[in-house]
Amino acid sequence: MKLHEYYSKRRFSEYGIPIPKGEIAETPQEAQKIAKELGGSVVVKSQVLVGGRGKAGGIKVAKDPKEAFQHAEDILKLTIKGLPVRKVLIDEAADIKDEIYLGITNDRAARKPVIMASAEGGIDIEEVAHKTPEKIIKCHIDPLMGLQSYQSRDLAAGIDLPRDLWRDFGKIAHGLWQAYVGSDATLAEINPLVVTGEGQLLAVDGKMVLDDNALFRHPDLEKYRDLDVDKEAEIQAREHGLSFIKLGGDIGCMVNGAGLAMTTMDIIKLFGGEPANFLDIGGGASSEKVAAALEIILSDSNVKAVLFNIFGGITRCDLVAMGILEALKDLKTEVPMVVRLVGTNAAEGRQLLKDASMETADTLAEAAKMAIAAAKR
Repeated sequence: MKLHEYYSKRRFSEYGIPIPKGEIAETPQEAQKIAKELGGSVVVKSQVLVGGRGKAGGIKVAKDPKEAFQHAEDILKLTIKGLPVRKVLIDEAADIKDEIYLGITNDRAARKPVIMASAEGGIDIEEVAHKTPEKIIKCHIDPLMGLQSYQSRDLAAGIDLPRDLWRDFGKIAHGLWQAYVGSDATLAEINPLVVTGEGQLLAVDGKMVLDDNALFRHPDLEKYRDLDVDKEAEIQAREHGLSFIKLGGDIGCMVNGAGLAMTTMDIIKLFGGEPANFLDIGGGASSEKVAAALEIILSDSNVKAVLFNIFGGITRCDLVAMGILEALKDLKTEVPMVVRLVGTNAAEGRQLLKDASMETADTLAEAAKMAIAAAKR
């Protein structure tokens, strides 16, 4: 789950990281009022979860409240990379002397978090990593020991930060680490962290990505999810506790278990088909959950056939069969379906489906071939 800039920076502020004064606005009138309260020039920044906001006209500097009103009015009409601008952040303008990149993410290869800094702040860090990787200084963090003082000093020295800013830089790096851990984040990033004309460090932009699997520990953060970036099917899946990812094929997949779902997609591709989705209904799925999953799959107009691959361990096959039949009472679809049931109460489940004139298969390979043939028909 991605957090908007305004809340990412507020989160950073809770951990002692200095940020500009600013407030969020949903109307030009609110933007003008905030600009008047801040005094002087302000920055009007669109709040959408995509990059390239500045190039798209989504970030503008206003010299007074009247100009802030006009900029906010223009920006709130924008759609940037398919996402509508619903809010703008009105920040006090900073006197920027230098720009630094500072971020923490997971290094899967090292199995540790890694903190990175670069003197090339304010631009795409991936581009810097690709063209001039030597300009990015990295330190891996022991998750039990946490970020150490010597590591922040190494980063400061590596990016040639003036010595008198090392102490403040260390405090900000430590605060970013605490925000990263305290939020169960997979990314915490300040870009840019600026050196102001007064010789102070200030986080003028921020980004956080949270681990969805840990959100149960952070109900206070869940409310900041931006539903504009999620597809309707993904929102429905989350509401029903389903793991769903839309793909580009024409064979819908409903499977219980992430590993089995991956195998199912591989088998479909092996025999020349293309999966339309990854969908894991999980263990112990009720008939209601199965019905919801089927409705989500069939909401995709590209789906020409549906393949059910259920291993009845915790999940009872007869309950899955009942869920399928219950869903079909309301959906009234003509999309062909192939079901493979193995495990607990598999015989009972298959019988329920046969009685309803549905196609069943004994093996996954057989089921995949049947689904591909049905999609072609």
